[in-house]
Amino acid sequence: GGSGCRLLRAHDRNKDQTYFLYMLGQRALRHTLFPLAEIDKDEVRSLAERAGFPNHKKKDSTGVCFIGERRFREFLSRYLPANPGEIRTDDGHVIGEHPGLMYFTLGQRQGLRIGGIADAPDEPWYVVGKDLQTNVLTVAQGHDNPLLYRDNLNASQVFWVHLPPLSPARLMARCRHRQPLQRCTVLLQDDRLSVRFDAPQRAITPGQSVVLYD
Repeated sequence: GGSGCRLLRAHDRNKDQTYFLYMLGQRALRHTLFPLAEIDKDEVRSLAERAGFPNHKKKDSTGVCFIGERRFREFLSRYLPANPGEIRTDDGHVIGEHPGLMYFTLGQRQGLRIGGIADAPDEPWYVVGKDLQTNVLTVAQGHDNPLLYRDNLNASQVFWVHLPPLSPARLMARCRHRQPLQRCTVLLQDDRLSVRFDAPQRAITPGQSVVLYD
């Protein structure tokens, strides 16, 4: 129509791919069809079985689909040289060594290889910070540690599927695939934007996309 194309969430919220499709613009969307957008994955599988498709029971793809099923650290190590550094607690104590900051993300629990620490509670450790200047990985205990929560973020390389809203805008946002939509206020500043969430968000991570929904 005259107002252009819109990108909408799929009926099957669990399989909605809009988080990854936000860079499709008007030119691409004009020539794009989403024939499965109105039905759930179970119904798709049922239709495929009745039609005789041999992959109707194929396991769902997960992870980084384009590199196949493999250990992510092993994949990265083929392209990025190891750069070991210290693992420190949030109060500055060195408790281990990491093989390279690129292998870790905020909120990560697995792969830290931290054993029992004297005088520390018997709780899992989580990545709460990465300092590229000092090559230090900072960890703290507890899945809901306050250090993992932020109520705002700044983003660059802004891409609008449709016309940008008036600023400030009351919108919804997600910072990762399948995250429930979060209410927020968005301020537009040229090619940057500032997002303030109504509720603090866990593990907002540099390098991720924040995708906005009306």
